[in-house]
Amino acid sequence: MRHIFICFLLAGIFGIFYSRAEVPKPDSVKKVMERVARWQMDDYPKNISKWTHTPTMWTNAVMYMGVAELAKITNNESYFEWLKGIGWKEGWHLHKGMYFADDICVAQLYCQLYEHYGDERMLRPTRARLEWVMRNPTDSDLTYEAPGSHDRWCWCDALFMAPTVYARMAKLTGDKNYLEFMEKEFWASVEFLYDKEDHLFYRDSRYFEMREKNEEKIFWGRGNGWVMGALAIIIGHLPEDYPAREKYIQLYVEFTDRVVGLQNKNGFWHASMLDPEDHPNPESSATALFAYGIAWGINSGILSKEKYFDCTLKAWNALVTAVHPDGKLGWVQAIGSDPQSVTYEMTEVYGAGAFLLAGVELYKLLKDQ
Repeated sequence: MRHIFICFLLAGIFGIFYSRAEVPKPDSVKKVMERVARWQMDDYPKNISKWTHTPTMWTNAVMYMGVAELAKITNNESYFEWLKGIGWKEGWHLHKGMYFADDICVAQLYCQLYEHYGDERMLRPTRARLEWVMRNPTDSDLTYEAPGSHDRWCWCDALFMAPTVYARMAKLTGDKNYLEFMEKEFWASVEFLYDKEDHLFYRDSRYFEMREKNEEKIFWGRGNGWVMGALAIIIGHLPEDYPAREKYIQLYVEFTDRVVGLQNKNGFWHASMLDPEDHPNPESSATALFAYGIAWGINSGILSKEKYFDCTLKAWNALVTAVHPDGKLGWVQAIGSDPQSVTYEMTEVYGAGAFLLAGVELYKLLKDQ
């Protein structure tokens, strides 16, 4: 009996030291973030030549958000200046569609820069766009192929792109009208897209009846990652005494617990949440968004560090293995709406943005230790 007890004791001690050996230092997290940011910023002139990556599109908007958060923790004014230059060049305008969620995502950057510089001109076009939409709401059916459905948030990615802007603007301006509009539309989308049995989000209504090769429901990795990131941003910008705040938190915790249980043993999540065998390769953008949302939850005091820290750490260590020596982030699924094949060479600008968001939250968490 004594021999067994000693074996368990030694195993426990070894486990503690092994776990500690896996914990990166804050400076190492910062360095790899700066390497990824620099590669992506250097690639920017080539990147915006693609029609899918014009300066005000959501793809680049996510990268801008990550660079802005990196600028805050590094106190590196050159990052802010680079971002401000893009904002002035674009006249602080959003992308084309008045209602289309993806087209206002870039306003998240404008809100971040307004927080830093305090220049009202940075918010004027955003304020005008959002107020027009609130004065002219649409009640289109949320079914993906229904007429006018894309004027509302009928696909789960949209929850990261649009309601987050309304939440940020409400905090910056003190205008609760933004929250009232956001709340109505956000919960309509959740009610439509959230599977209450599996506690995961369908990408859109086309996938309600579709199945993976293993007969499981199709829940797209990055699509669910977008929702995780959205909840972190929205909750983080709600007033502490906001009546519906607890409702958002309840969804966030329930959803997070499901996501954590689907993490691969190597720390990654896959393009498919429920059929990793058919999609065996890692997927960096989903992994980064989940890592961001979970680390944010620990930092905000909503999630228990004891319960969720190892998951966050495993995800970050996995993500670092996806960074090429030059700073390019690999294993990023291309633009899409469902699980697709991914390779180490594949990269996308929004993947780097999500990586930076995750890194910043982990950096804060490690600094607090």
